[in-house]
Amino acid sequence: MNQIAEFRIRQINSDLARKLNPVVWVLSIAVLGLVLIMRQYKIPLPDGVDLSFLPPFHALLNGLAASFLILAVFSIKAGKVESHRFWILLALGCSVVFLLSYVCYHFTTEETKYGGEGWKRTVYFIILITHVFLAAASFPFILMTFVYSLTNQFEKHKKLSKKIFPIWLYVAITGPIVYLMLSPYY
Repeated sequence: MNQIAEFRIRQINSDLARKLNPVVWVLSIAVLGLVLIMRQYKIPLPDGVDLSFLPPFHALLNGLAASFLILAVFSIKAGKVESHRFWILLALGCSVVFLLSYVCYHFTTEETKYGGEGWKRTVYFIILITHVFLAAASFPFILMTFVYSLTNQFEKHKKLSKKIFPIWLYVAITGPIVYLMLSPYY
């Protein structure tokens, strides 16, 4: 029996699913709330603390997440469930570290304004707006995809992951692009 078939016969853990579903939505609302207020409230950093290293670190985390997502897809297409799980957990880990670091950075550091003009400005804002909107909109569905896998709801996992994967990948790829376009203005 191949790895995918072995996983598909696992019994659905409905009790765990019932417990985790509300957690997904509470966490999603909390993160959205933090992101909405982080630009309006600033926490002063102690003298000598400089977080200017974080934007390139954020771009690196997003780039790694994108790479891990691609490796996860190749793994599952090859029927390698454990490898798929490994790459997805790395992608999730990068995304969690990114999110925590990003919120901390924006609660403590003034926003950098894009200084480009003309068509470059238009391209930048199209990428930025789609990146931000899709990141916010996809977050709960990424978590739900993970919950479906964790609770052995593999049909739901497969169906949702086919929809959310390209969005998550787009967000992970456009993060470094936004950073590169904004980097001359830091």
